[in-house]
Amino acid sequence: MARNQIEIDLPDELANSLARVVEALGITTLGEAAIIAIADWTSRRAAELDNLDPNRRYFVNEALDELIDKKDR
Repeated sequence: MARNQIEIDLPDELANSLARVVEALGITTLGEAAIIAIADWTSRRAAELDNLDPNRRYFVNEALDELIDKKDR
């Protein structure tokens, strides 16, 4: 697996919060916790993007259009 490396400077407040999570959950390092956080954030945003896909939304819109047509008759 190819490794991509980034370097980030965390604000103290975020670094302290991350350190508390690391300690509470028994995660090995701040880096590991950051990777978990990035994966979780990315997964959530990807799900949001999937929900915005017009091809996926049209099914619902089509059903609503049919209901509106029936109501107007």
